Amino acid sequence: MTRNIGLWIDRKKAVIVSVSEDGVVIEQIDSGMEKHVRYRGAPRPKIPYSAQYKQGDDQIDKKFMGHLNKYYGRVIARLRGARNLLILGPGEAKHELEKRIAREKLPVRLAGVETADKMTDRQIAARVKKYFEESG
Repeated sequence: MTRNIGLWIDRKKAVIVSVSEDGVVIEQIDSGMEKHVRYRGAPRPKIPYSAQYKQGDDQIDKKFMGHLNKYYGRVIARLRGARNLLILGPGEAKHELEKRIAREKLPVRLAGVETADKMTDRQIAARVKKYFEESG
């Protein structure tokens, strides 16, 4: 059974559209990430004021990247079994996920990576279905 998957992704949520002979299935994964990840609980070291902000930023970046990696891991777990994959999205998340898929050497053919603004689940499903119908 051919299973084509379209994925609309940003850093807040992913919408996965599976298209097969059995029909279309839509599922959503929320990242659980706030707009700005806040890091609390680390004691402030006694270092110069300007360097203090730099170190705090590093801790926030590490936490942010750790959270993104877990989120992308959950998304990739849902893509297993796909034959063809179309990735859509407005920001950098689509490219970050593309790199991770390549790094993990998933046995999926990347049909395309396209920029797409915010869309409803139905709009995403229609675009994915149309894309795979036109590409044969």
